[in-house]
Amino acid sequence: MAEIDIRDNRAQGRLEAYEGDELVGVVGYFVLAGAPAALVAVHTVVERGHEGKGIAGTLVKEFYETAAREGVPVVPLCPYAARWAQRHPDEVAVAPAAAEETVRAAEAQLKADSARW
Repeated sequence: MAEIDIRDNRAQGRLEAYEGDELVGVVGYFVLAGAPAALVAVHTVVERGHEGKGIAGTLVKEFYETAAREGVPVVPLCPYAARWAQRHPDEVAVAPAAAEETVRAAEAQLKADSARW
């Protein structure tokens, strides 16, 4: 696999993966409004022709590492991110666990802004 450069485009709510200058994958996310804060993964996409290279997993792993650096939990509402988290409990453990109330708040915020996703 070519080297992947991960960039956090917080303003657009996108964790982006690049091979060279080519955008090859994205985790779409938002920051949960209010307290407690959380990073909420909404969808993960890998561009056609780049599937099967581990790009999605690399993105989700970096998403958890970003949350860990910020001291906030991840709420994986994205089905891929949720499955990845179940398969990689040691890597998920780097970030604080999301309380049930945080998950409910994230679901409500996503529903309120569903047109964006």
